[in-house]
Amino acid sequence: VTAATFTFVNKCDYTVWPGILGSPKLDSTGFELQKGGSRSFQAPTGWSGRFWGRTGCNFDSSGHGSCATADCGSNQVECNGAGAAPPATLAEFTLGSGSQDFYDVSLVDGYNIPIVVEGSGRSGVAPPLDVSCPNELRVQGGCRSACEAFGNPEYCCSGSFNSPATCKPSMYSSIFKNACPKSYSYAYDDATSTFTCTAADYTITFCPSSPSLKSASNSNSSPNTGAETGSDSEPAVQADSLADSSWLAELAVNGDSTRSHPSFAMQYALVLGFSLFLVFLQL
Repeated sequence: VTAATFTFVNKCDYTVWPGILGSPKLDSTGFELQKGGSRSFQAPTGWSGRFWGRTGCNFDSSGHGSCATADCGSNQVECNGAGAAPPATLAEFTLGSGSQDFYDVSLVDGYNIPIVVEGSGRSGVAPPLDVSCPNELRVQGGCRSACEAFGNPEYCCSGSFNSPATCKPSMYSSIFKNACPKSYSYAYDDATSTFTCTAADYTITFCPSSPSLKSASNSNSSPNTGAETGSDSEPAVQADSLADSSWLAELAVNGDSTRSHPSFAMQYALVLGFSLFLVFLQL
C-alpha cells in the first residue's frame, strides 16, 4: 500500500545526486538530478529512512566514482544501503501505519546543501542558506557537526550524556538552531524540530532559493552517468561561501545577541590610549 509520494526537485545551479537510505528499499538508492530536474518515488506504509544531496560527483561511463560532499562510499551512483559521509544535510521520514507521518530536516551530521521539505498542504522546513560556519568546523563544501569535529561525549550525546536530561544544546548546535529554528540541530532536539503530517505527499527541494554556491574551479574529469542523463562532473559546493566567523561560537556561549567586533576606530583609540598611559608612567 502506497503511503506517500516523494518528489525531488533540484533548484540549484548545479547537478545534485540524491542519496536514499531506508527500509523497505525504494526503487532507487541514488540517482542524478540535473539543474531544474525532478523525479518521484512512491514509498509504502511503514517506510522509514533519509534523503540527502551529494555534490561535486564524478562518475565514469560505467557509473563508478565518488562525490565531494555527502558521498555514500558505494563508488556508484546507487548508494546500495550505505549512508552519507558527514557533513551532510539530511531529510528524515517515518511514514506511520496510522496515516501519521513524522519528518525533520537534520543538521546533526553538519550540512552541505540547502534542503526544504514540503508536505502537501503544509509549509516547508528549511535549513539555513547563509548560516555562518565557525572556522573549526569548516571543510571543503560544507560545515561539520561539533560531534564529528571534536568527538566529545557532550557534543555527541554519548556515554554519560546519552539522555535528554544530560545532553543539552552546545554552543555549536545553538549557532545552527538560531539560524534555522525548525532544523534538528542535535541528537535530542525532538521537541521543536520533528513535524507531523497526515496522509501527505512530500516534495524535497534542493537549494529552494537557488543560491549560487558552486565552486568557480572545475577539474577535468570523465563524463557522469546516473539514473538520468549523464553530465560532466560538477564542482563541489563552495566552502568559501561559509562565513569566517569563529567569534560566532562565543556569541552562542555568552547568549549576547548584540555582540559585534570592535570597530577599527575603537581598536585604534584603545591602542593609542594605552600607549599614552605607558608614556605617562615613564615620566
